[in-house]
Amino acid sequence: MDRQRLERALEDEFGGTEAERRAVSRAARDLVDSGRPSEDRGHGLTVTGVIGHLEDAPDRSSLIERWNWWMGALDAAYGGYDYFTVRFVEGDEATGLRR
Repeated sequence: MDRQRLERALEDEFGGTEAERRAVSRAARDLVDSGRPSEDRGHGLTVTGVIGHLEDAPDRSSLIERWNWWMGALDAAYGGYDYFTVRFVEGDEATGLRR
């Protein structure tokens, strides 16, 4: 998955700060590299697929909340996805998720 393409799509669809988009795209890349989506769901992760799943999150959710909501759903279904949640956004004063 192309992280830059994902970051652009995240900005277009959900906004958020640059640091938030970078954190989510990094987590998505880590998820792809883990092979979990292919093993658990039978197909790889795509930019379009990520955007679609994040759109299913509750209305008015931030980008980070949307990502973590989806990871929570995957964790409930398959286990082991909590590792891919975004716990902090480094260097982003606009979000409450920091180190």
